[in-house]
Amino acid sequence: MARAAVYTAPLSRVHSLPLLIPLAQHSNWRVGLIRPQRKALTTAAALPPAADLAPLSLPAAAAAAAALAAAVSLSDPERRRRAQAEAAGGGDKEAVRAYFNSTGFERWRKIYGSATDGVNRVQLDIRDGHAQTVAATLSMLRDSPVPLAGATVCDAGCGTGSLAIPLAAEGASVLASDISAAMVAEAQRQAQAAMAAQPTGSAFHMPRFEVRDLESLEGRYDIVVCLDVLIHYPREEAQQMIRHLASLAGKRLLLSFAPKTFYFDFLKRIGELFPGPSKATRAYLHSERDIEDALRQAGWRVTNRGFISTQFYFAKLFEAAPIAGSQ
Repeated sequence: MARAAVYTAPLSRVHSLPLLIPLAQHSNWRVGLIRPQRKALTTAAALPPAADLAPLSLPAAAAAAAALAAAVSLSDPERRRRAQAEAAGGGDKEAVRAYFNSTGFERWRKIYGSATDGVNRVQLDIRDGHAQTVAATLSMLRDSPVPLAGATVCDAGCGTGSLAIPLAAEGASVLASDISAAMVAEAQRQAQAAMAAQPTGSAFHMPRFEVRDLESLEGRYDIVVCLDVLIHYPREEAQQMIRHLASLAGKRLLLSFAPKTFYFDFLKRIGELFPGPSKATRAYLHSERDIEDALRQAGWRVTNRGFISTQFYFAKLFEAAPIAGSQ
């Protein structure tokens, strides 16, 4: 399912809602994909040179810092989120479902699309970040010992089909699910258009589409992929969902999530001072340790890692495999 200058937003694809980092326009980020026993690409961040910053006296700087700290401490994003969830008739899940079946659907369909009319710079940057996550996922899957042609794949939180359709083109048998009926309908429409454009003899295998949340997913698959969905789950529930997804996977499990660090968490809090129509759901960050702990409890281990970042999109990508003898 998945976003200016100062904003945070969900990383969904229940949805892929990337984490939008405020003040990110002052950073120059690159994407790095790290593979075991290979030369790793690095991810670097550059601060603006001191000459580009306006001079600020020590008293003024102290006052500005105090004002910012006070504003952050006095903000109450949780109360706003609770009100939104109650208006949707329940908790986080109901708020996510309502959002992505209405205003959120129109917003994210535009971001995930290819048109540029009416798409601002921030949205284009998010589109690029999401595309990089999909590309990194496909690269990991192509490099894995499990061939995609003929493999069964569950795309949990398929959004508009940005991953499910390329997997289908590789010959995989894909179940594409999402909590949003509107998103599933759009993904199916795009898949049908993609299939119609395939040449004779293509390996394209039409995905099976279902409207489901993560909790209700069932079955058994060679590969399970869940991109940018965990941002909708608090820590304990996210760990529970990871264990559930691991129970559905036989050979590979790929997850992306918004990384929880002091820096990202602080910037997220600043962004929450500026609510807008894209801030309709909570955005939960997760530490790498928590994700790894949940995988370990399920009998899985991380075998590959990636970090995707643009100016307004940040995501960690983990590929995991069963621990020998655990399944």
